[in-house]
Order: sequence, then structure tokens, then C-alpha cells
Amino acid sequence: MTARALSILHTEASLGWGGQEIRILNESLGMQARGHTITLAAPAEARISGEARARGLSVIETPIGRKNLRGLAAMRALLRTSHFDIVNTHSSTDTWLAALALALTPGTRGPALVRTRHISAPVSTGLATRWLYRQASARIATTGETLRRELIDTLGLDPTRVLSVPTGMDTERFKPGDRDAARAGLGLPGDVTLVGIVATLRSWKGHRHLIEAVARLVNDRAAPDRGGPIGLVIVGDGPQREALSAQAAALGLPAFWMPGNQTDVVPWLHALDIFALPSYANEGVPQALVQAMLCGLPCITTSVGAIGEAALADQTALVVTPQSVDEIAVSIDRLVRDPALRTRLGLAARTHCMAKFDARVMLDRMEGLFQAAAGAR
Repeated sequence: MTARALSILHTEASLGWGGQEIRILNESLGMQARGHTITLAAPAEARISGEARARGLSVIETPIGRKNLRGLAAMRALLRTSHFDIVNTHSSTDTWLAALALALTPGTRGPALVRTRHISAPVSTGLATRWLYRQASARIATTGETLRRELIDTLGLDPTRVLSVPTGMDTERFKPGDRDAARAGLGLPGDVTLVGIVATLRSWKGHRHLIEAVARLVNDRAAPDRGGPIGLVIVGDGPQREALSAQAAALGLPAFWMPGNQTDVVPWLHALDIFALPSYANEGVPQALVQAMLCGLPCITTSVGAIGEAALADQTALVVTPQSVDEIAVSIDRLVRDPALRTRLGLAARTHCMAKFDARVMLDRMEGLFQAAAGAR
């Protein structure tokens, strides 16, 4: 319990579901356990609204899915009639609505605006954006140091007002497990080397490059010493599902599983031999990658966004060039043929992530940022 309990409003305009929304909920539950009052404002049709209620969080259904007058009026009414210390925004739309709502309510002591930037997409350098980050936001959190430095350098921000807070994980939940037992429970074969990815099925996650790389290895008849068949597991759902399924079918992958979203991804991670996340855009420090590393899996990924804070090349992961099918295939083949390398990378990855990406560290840093923002108000 901190010296001062805060009333914190999280806002999320997105209707989708992925690491950003999961981070909001897990952070909210952690802060609530520390004695803070947590409320979520999101559109009624957003998946996060139902997921938040199911976890026991307070939700105010608010039409903030679009940047329009209706959304602005709803946000202004919410902030004017409630007594929040902090409003923590997460997507572009709700950030602009909250910032404008506060600016259009002069003479009142409204909540301090904290902007959390989750992804590495380029930020505008226009005057409006500079106002948003320099004047309207009391504090800014990013999900990685790389994102923090980009904001500071691009917008000329005061470094003391911008804090890197990577998403933290439950290191007791995500830990190495029994591979054979996990496969038996999931109905997966025990004699196949399984390469897997856990991610929302969006284009920039690189699923299609991973499918093509695995297909090349499967069809490589000149490699009889590889040690048995290779299979691919894609866990998650999203707009690319039909395209990816069709691609795998067209390439004739004989061992391919696409189970969709999973409430608990731990058994799926335990069932894998190799984890791959070949993202080529829009990443902080991906939660799924950290989870796989904590489970002791050897990982293949890129250096996009802040991924490099978890994936140290040839130390905690194999790092490939974004969108390079050749490098993904070579890296998978290297790991398949070298069990000692798999073990070394998995052990180093877990050690590194336990030190840097523990959930308690995330909560400590966000709590300090919220207290500083409330004090600055």
C-alpha cells in the first residue's frame, strides 16, 4: 500500500483484443490489489469491457471508439462528474478525447493525464501532437526504452516526464514445464519438433513469413539428418486468420495447428520446442515473447521496436532481419539441429526476463509514475 491511494481511470477506444488490452487489465488488477480504485472507460461493444467485468473491475461504457463530438462530450461528462486523480489513456482516439475534454473544462481540478504508448508506430511531429505530449500529458509511459528515446528525441520531451515501463509477467506462472504432459493434454504428437507463435493474427506479426519458412524446411528433402518432422502451431485469432489458414493449406504443411485464442497459453508454450515471433512493425516488448522466454523456450525474433530489450542476439534469442523468410528458416534449422544451443538460449532467456520483466517491477514503476503525475497536478 502506498502513502496515498489513487482513483485511476483507464480509457481504451480500441474494439480489438491483444497485448495492449491484456496489459491494461493485468496492471489494473495489480493496482487494485495495492489499494487503488480502478475504473475502465471503453465502448460497450469493445471486448475489453466484458473481459474487465469478468475479472471484477468497474467498467463505465462510454462511446469513445471514434474521434467525434459524441465521444468528446461523453469523455468530458465522465471527467467532469467523477473524481479521478489519474486518467490513463492507451490508444490514440481516447488519448485525444481525454486531452481535449480536460482542455475544454478550464477552472476545474481535473485528473492528471498519463499517456501510455504501447507500440513503436511513428509519431507525428505536428504542433497538435507536440501539445498533446508536452502540455496536455502530465506523464508518459512507454512499453520499452527504445520507444521512450524515440518520443524524447522526436518531440523534444523532458526526459524526466517519460518513463519506460515494460509489461511485467507472473514469473511463477510462466516457467518451464513438462513438454510431454502438455502435448498429451492438448492432443499434440510427441514425435514432431513443434515451432510455435502466440500472437494476435495481424499482418505485422510476421505469421506468413513463419509459415513459409517452416514450409521450406518441411519440403527440404536434402536434410534427412534434421531429426524427424517439423510442425507449426499458431495460437491466437485476428483479421489474418483466413489468409494464414489458406496459406498453410496451399503450402501443404502436414503438421499444422491453429487453435485460436486460448484462455491459458501456458500449456501451449510448454508443448513447443521453439518459439518464433518475426514481427516487422508496431512492437514494444511483446508479452508473448517474454512469456515464452520465461518458459525457457529458445526464441527466434527481430529487433523491431523494443524487442531488443528482451532478445539479445545470440545470447537470449536468435535475431533475424524483419520479413526475411531465409533467415527464419535458417534459424529454425539451426535450433532443430543443435539441442545444446536450444538449452543455452532458453536458460539465458528465462534468467534475463526474470530480472527485467517481473510484474512487480511494472507495478512499482507505474505506481511511482501515477503518484508523480497526481502530485504535478
